Amino acid sequence: MPIVSRILVRYRRLLIIATQAALIAVGYRAAFALRFDTAIPADSNHAFWLTLPVLLVIRLVVFARMHLFRGYWHHFGLEDLIDLAQAVTLSSVLFLLAAIFLNQLGPVPRSVFVLDWMAAILLGGGVRFAVRCLHEGRIPLRRATGTRVLVVGAGNGAERLLRQLRHETGRALNVVALVDDDPSKRHIALHGVPVVGTTEQIAMLAGKYRVEMLVIAIPSATPSQLRRIVSRCAQTKLAFKRLPSLREMLDGKSLTQLADVKLEHLLARDPVVLDTQRVQNDLEGKVVLVTGGAGSVGSELSRQIARVRPAKLILFEQAESPLYFLQLEIQQAHPELELVPVIGDVTIEERIAQVFRHYRPDYVFHAAAYKHVPMMETNAVEAVRNNVLGTLRVAECAARWGARKFVLISTDKAVNPSSIMGATKRVAERIVLGWPSLRASATDFRAVRFGNVLGSNGSVVPLFQQQLAAGGPITVTHPDVSRYFMTLPEAAQLVLQAAALPEAAGRIAMLEMGEPVKIVEMAEHFVRLAGLEPYRDVQIVFTGLRAGEKMFEELIAPTEVPIPTSMQQIHLIQTADADAATIQRDVDRLCAAAAMGDHAVAEEIRMVVPGCAPPSHDTAVALPFAREPEVRPAPGAERARRDYDAPPNWYHPPASEGSATLES
Repeated sequence: MPIVSRILVRYRRLLIIATQAALIAVGYRAAFALRFDTAIPADSNHAFWLTLPVLLVIRLVVFARMHLFRGYWHHFGLEDLIDLAQAVTLSSVLFLLAAIFLNQLGPVPRSVFVLDWMAAILLGGGVRFAVRCLHEGRIPLRRATGTRVLVVGAGNGAERLLRQLRHETGRALNVVALVDDDPSKRHIALHGVPVVGTTEQIAMLAGKYRVEMLVIAIPSATPSQLRRIVSRCAQTKLAFKRLPSLREMLDGKSLTQLADVKLEHLLARDPVVLDTQRVQNDLEGKVVLVTGGAGSVGSELSRQIARVRPAKLILFEQAESPLYFLQLEIQQAHPELELVPVIGDVTIEERIAQVFRHYRPDYVFHAAAYKHVPMMETNAVEAVRNNVLGTLRVAECAARWGARKFVLISTDKAVNPSSIMGATKRVAERIVLGWPSLRASATDFRAVRFGNVLGSNGSVVPLFQQQLAAGGPITVTHPDVSRYFMTLPEAAQLVLQAAALPEAAGRIAMLEMGEPVKIVEMAEHFVRLAGLEPYRDVQIVFTGLRAGEKMFEELIAPTEVPIPTSMQQIHLIQTADADAATIQRDVDRLCAAAAMGDHAVAEEIRMVVPGCAPPSHDTAVALPFAREPEVRPAPGAERARRDYDAPPNWYHPPASEGSATLES
């Protein structure tokens, strides 16, 4: 830093006070000059020099008491101008009283006090605004640089972006124009940037203004509006970004650090944000155990639990590397938290018992499970071992060692299951809500169901990303298959909220999922987010439903009754399950079948879970893509849907409708 700059920084406060004192003196002298048309009489000139020190002392003291010397002039705004006007007004009143007390009112005309008040505000505010204009580059001393940007939206989001850019030196972005569909905003300018058209004209205007990037600045846009805007942005073949959300800015992201438009922003419903204060009150200071803690849902659950300051967070996981990296991430974000990573298998009772005996967790979130539907069709023994026996082992330890609450992470695939995975999760629900020894304990057992989670391991988003990176095609099982979706943060929030709801004890909680989304439409949106056109730049092909998959999802079985809760977005499910003895008998039968192999499990599961009709073991072992994918290079999904053939001959439809193609 040059020596002059160091001196200016070191003595900044003294320089501000000296400059303000000079402005006060100039303004006061200007008031006399205006009053007497520059011909100031001798007695009034004498009064000026006598009263000037009094005015300086009063005004500088008032300015100091009202903290006017602490602000940065290059950030001067409307609120600062109001503070300046209040300080000038108070100091002018005090100066008038002092002049009366000193018997100097005679030589000083009353109009001088009014003119001085006006001059002080005009000079003080004007100089500060001039400094801000110089800092923001509004005075055209140099040509604007940076990436040429067209901003979609001319509301509060765009205004905040433009204002923030004004304060940045060496700007990376140069906003050249705005577009907005609001007729009242046509032909106006925002911080000097004109509104030049509507979203329908994005492609034309991008060429006209030599735009290099598009920024979507409409935080209030609905998913349907955002899909329409994204479609028009994709036509330009330019990169497009969005303003960061409030949550992202709270996590440290600047307003000018633009974010990608993601698939979850285009869902058919707005993301659900639940009450976190109740969760904070419920978990703060508690010892919390998360099984499957490094999995997709388990890791997000662990991140959110860490934010509410538990006394101790235990991450139980059998995958070493994911657990290691999650430990580093959480410890870096929350160095004060006592974090305990534990490697183990939930089916090994001795290992689970060691954890409970040593740490005595208050809360248990059981997220350890196998979840991939086609994979479990060919590995039925492991599905029973992990999803059924593992749940029983952890739940029994929770009851034995006095855990206050046990929350099972379940899935909507447990509703009228057509797959072995869904059936084992339904059995797990029955265990935690009806197992004999668990019912007799003081532990509060409950379960949470939710649909497909965007971005989870093995879900549709990572698959689409891999296929797009390889140049396509994007694969979808069927043109009509649809699913309910939620984001990972939503899923974790639901689990924590359900754990805190008093009325959820002994029941299953489910989030209001909105409307189902067709997977083919998600694929089309995903291609557009990459700046490409589906069916033209990237093909979308249909491969046929895989073993155990359903066409549509169900949220509640016919035998279940929804019950409202104190939270509008969550409802409870009252089931009419068998008695405890029947549940114990069914689990014993499943475990016995698991000892005999996959085929025995596939047969026994039909008897244990009423209404479940998964494909037989012989058909389940067929590979998911038993034939070449059928390419439909149609201009849209409708033609592909009309031309779609029957599913491959290895697929046998389940007897009941329901669970998801995509894994939770």
